This record gives sequence, structure tokens and C-alpha cells, in this order.
Amino acid sequence: QVQLVESGGGLVQAGGSLGLSCAASGNILSINAMGWYRQAPGKQRELVATITTGSRITYADSVKGRFTISRDNAKNTVYLQMNSLKPEDTAVYYCNADIKSWGRIQTVSYWGQGTQVTVSS
Repeated sequence: QVQLVESGGGLVQAGGSLGLSCAASGNILSINAMGWYRQAPGKQRELVATITTGSRITYADSVKGRFTISRDNAKNTVYLQMNSLKPEDTAVYYCNADIKSWGRIQTVSYWGQGTQVTVSS
């Protein structure tokens, strides 16, 4: 079994900063892409940022220049540093990782439980 455990998030004023982290644990042979998604009330879940094993990074246009994704492969952990936060960044943020486990042929996409980020104006 694999688990993704997120930490960070909370309430911050507009212009402030927050950091999120997500650690994967359990039956892990290798981790391919890791990333962050978010879902605001009444909206679909959307990509925020992803990072591959080779550190190739993709950002949503709405967060470019403000958010930074990184990962520590030795710790199976992905981070999201969020600066210059705006009220429209308010959402539940979900960690995602594509993980290959011992004893399984296919790679499975796992999700964290989500963490709330609220930006007040």
C-alpha cells in the first residue's frame, strides 16, 4: 500500500507565502512524476505544477513566477512554495504521484487527502 501525506497550508493574507509538502511512503519501487493540483469550490480540479524524476517542471500559467515546485527523491517528497498569494489561489491543494510498486507491473497514480489553502483579501 502507498500513502501520500500532505502538510502545510492554512490561512494567509494576500501577498503572503505558504509552503506545502507531500511525502510518499509504503510499497514504493520508484516514483515518476509528482505534482500539485487544486480544487476551488464549484470548480474542477486543476493542475498547479508537476515535476518529473529528471526535474522537468510544468506550471499552470496562473502561478508562474509565484509558485516553485521541487522534490527530494531520497525522501520521496515533493514541495510547493507559494509566494505572492492571491485570493483566487484559495482552494484545496492535492498532492499527486505516479508510483511503481514492488510486485505490480503498472504505475499507479496516487492522491493525497488534500490540504486547505485560504488567502484573505
